[in-house]
Amino acid sequence: MRLGLDIGGTKIEAVILNDEGEVVYRERYATPTHSYHDFFQTVARIITGAQHRAGQPLSVGLGIPGAIDHEGKVKNSNIIVLNQQPFAGELAQRLKIPVTVTNDANCFTLSEAMDGSGKDHSVVFGVILGTGCGGGLCIDNRLVSGPNACAGEWGHNALPRYHAERDGAAVECYCGQVNCIESYISGRGLERQYFQRFTKHATVQQIIRQLSSANAEVCRLWDLYRDQLARALASIINTLDPDIIVLGGGVSNIELLYAGLQERVAHYVFGQQCRTPIVQARHGDSSGVRGAAWMGAQHSLTNA
Repeated sequence: MRLGLDIGGTKIEAVILNDEGEVVYRERYATPTHSYHDFFQTVARIITGAQHRAGQPLSVGLGIPGAIDHEGKVKNSNIIVLNQQPFAGELAQRLKIPVTVTNDANCFTLSEAMDGSGKDHSVVFGVILGTGCGGGLCIDNRLVSGPNACAGEWGHNALPRYHAERDGAAVECYCGQVNCIESYISGRGLERQYFQRFTKHATVQQIIRQLSSANAEVCRLWDLYRDQLARALASIINTLDPDIIVLGGGVSNIELLYAGLQERVAHYVFGQQCRTPIVQARHGDSSGVRGAAWMGAQHSLTNA
């Protein structure tokens, strides 16, 4: 059986999957973020408790915000206490079992490739449109990470075909670059653009509700957002041409997002054709933790 942990800034979700991919155990815990020692101890206890509950050895996979660098240390995590820590190695040493750790967007993509919306497709690109804008790449049900551990990090490329009169003033991203895709098409990016136009705050859900009132300015903002998303997705197709693109995260749950999206993407694809399905994730918010479990199992088989 397979244990997966999806570690976020506020909660840790743990599941055990059986051989059929069914969830036989699920628990959620608060994430300690003020101390690496507390964080580490909590994760170790969660894994040990799940092993006792299962009554048998478990493969273990963890999805985290951030990546593992070539020295085995965490980088680019919004759980600040994790950065520059050899988390995976220390955890494996403490528990005396193999532990696989990767970016949470990679876990999402693997889950959807294994038995989600990307099942039976060879090349699957996963996109998370949430607070940030993550991505991952699976080829034949295997994650591709790359020598820099940043395969799929499309959110930190510059927004394609940016024009100040259309897209607004340039935006500096927390990563140090300017006009990153994440600054526009993440949930936070849409909220930022709303504030830029209306000088008041609104959540993504509040913005979408305003569309039904036929607010012309909000409708224009939504049209711009979908155009920015189309430009960004077209850049993936022009570079990678995956068999399918699977969308997850809070914004992906908006049904209005998908109407005519493929045709709009085609406008920016080389040759102005887009045969790539752009679909919603099958497993929703559970994809990250399911992918972590699948990843741990794959790693165990590879190293058996």
